[in-house]
Amino acid sequence: MALALQNNFRNVAIVAHVDHGKTTLIDAMLKFSKIFRENQLVDTLIMDSNPKERERGITILAKNTAIGYKGVTLNIIDTPGHVDFSGEVERVVNMADGCLLVVDAVDGPMPQTRYVLKLAMQQGLRPVVVVNKIDRSTAEIDSTIEAVNDLFLELATEADQLDFPIVYASAKEGYALVELSDDPDDMAPLLDAIIEYIPGPTADLEGEAQMLVTALDYDNHLGQIAIGRLSRGVISKGDPLVLLDQTEIPIACRADYLFSFRDLGRHEVEKVVAGDIAAISGVKGATIGDTIASPLAPEPLERIAIEKPTVKMTFGVNTSPFSGKDGKYATSRILWDRLQRELQTNVSMRVERTDSADEFVVSGRGELHLSVLIENMRREGMEFQVSKPEAIITIIEGKTYEPYERIVIDTPQEFVGVLTEELASRMGQVEDMQNDGDGHISIIYVLPTRGLIGFRSFFLKATRGSGIMNSELLEPQRVHGEIRSTRFGAIVASETGIAFAYGIRNTQERGQTFIDPNTHVYEGMIVGMHNRDRDLELNIAKERKMTNVRSPTAEVYERLEPPVKFSLEESLDFIATDELAEVTPNHIRLRKRVLKADERRRVGRSKARGAS
Repeated sequence: MALALQNNFRNVAIVAHVDHGKTTLIDAMLKFSKIFRENQLVDTLIMDSNPKERERGITILAKNTAIGYKGVTLNIIDTPGHVDFSGEVERVVNMADGCLLVVDAVDGPMPQTRYVLKLAMQQGLRPVVVVNKIDRSTAEIDSTIEAVNDLFLELATEADQLDFPIVYASAKEGYALVELSDDPDDMAPLLDAIIEYIPGPTADLEGEAQMLVTALDYDNHLGQIAIGRLSRGVISKGDPLVLLDQTEIPIACRADYLFSFRDLGRHEVEKVVAGDIAAISGVKGATIGDTIASPLAPEPLERIAIEKPTVKMTFGVNTSPFSGKDGKYATSRILWDRLQRELQTNVSMRVERTDSADEFVVSGRGELHLSVLIENMRREGMEFQVSKPEAIITIIEGKTYEPYERIVIDTPQEFVGVLTEELASRMGQVEDMQNDGDGHISIIYVLPTRGLIGFRSFFLKATRGSGIMNSELLEPQRVHGEIRSTRFGAIVASETGIAFAYGIRNTQERGQTFIDPNTHVYEGMIVGMHNRDRDLELNIAKERKMTNVRSPTAEVYERLEPPVKFSLEESLDFIATDELAEVTPNHIRLRKRVLKADERRRVGRSKARGAS
């Protein structure tokens, strides 16, 4: 096997903590490479093409593009920075030979910075540190570099990993510097550093073709497209190939079309060589982790290793009386098929059947990971119901373990008390607390994942949107203690009908309401939160009768308090274990798992007898 250095390629992954400027940095590199016309109006966050990514302002899916610089093709891989989408980083990092570790000059290294650097070192990637946002008035460059050095000392496994170059940049302003004393101009210093410090791929050009599928795409004309880095040999257009899935039984296929990446698009080519990142059409049925190889040497590559999920919830067919009124798809077969399609690209997700043919257990890396799936399915016209997220408990040597997380909170000092009280009730343990002297406190907590479920919504409300929270997954620990719910009881509709203002006003005397007047409700639907611990059944559809003195709506509307409106994440946080969230294209309704009040009481009595 003759290995050759492909010096005309550089395969680079951009890794960082969320909001440290990865995607903005790629924007600056693309603009510098002159792929746009001088008079072309170019949006920001070019790589975040998914609607959910633009709405949330975060990268969810790993994507790749390529630019040309000084005769070298730079294959650039943009990765998510949020801990819930770490599986995307694990999926694509094996395509790279080096990485740009982007660190915010204001915040310094954060929890996900540690994770992505550790992953890069395990893969043997050559890092280039990019200290971003140096134009900020609050930038602390010296302390950031010191913290980065400490992080490398902690994670390095070889001495040469401690020798890393540093580039200073302002991705927003579009310049990079080798030294802080240099005059800001453009992104050339960063691209020069990539070519100088990140090695080209070393590959066997004479061997038989072999490629690991790390991403999938679809074209209406070409069908499924498999994307990956060719690790050995050469593939030409029309070559016969074999697909090796988990069974490792060769499935014959053909390279109908070949593409390389350049300037935000795919460009058809006649052949691809080892070391390059390519896209192949004609490989039907491929999934991420499969191997595409020559039929002369059908040898599978090691499948992508993904960490196990930490949170699970139940997806089920919508069984409410309003089923089928909003969505087009509401059967168990369609729901199962949609979840199976998600597994083809979402490698860190798991789907299992249950004893019921209409319910499936979906596991992911966190609440946000699962809520993005729910929102995507909702926008596709599906309607279904989901349960409250819960942490995944594992049995190791006969003992129960649960996932733990470390969270870093930055908050104004005035909110420390309420946050400390809430986290203490969720079994949070303080690791460190620092005061910056300007009225902001940084606190590090360690707590079980089950204690973190529902905390993000509370955190945003408690800090009035002025706090920042980041999390890092830790090793599982033994299950101990109980986290008691602090939620009040639910107000449940006792009749099916239309919620009139008169019924809503009576309900608001007993708690907060979640619906507007003239909203259709059904028996068992949660319409508010009781101001006591127990649930309350009320007829919110009760109408005020008209008399010869006043109309039925007189003096009502001006007295109603505005209803509480929940987002999808807030709905999942609010519901209890005996409740469900009904998700349709137009509505998110909260409901009891058992709709009939008599049946709920009967179930409650049987559980009480079983407990005694």
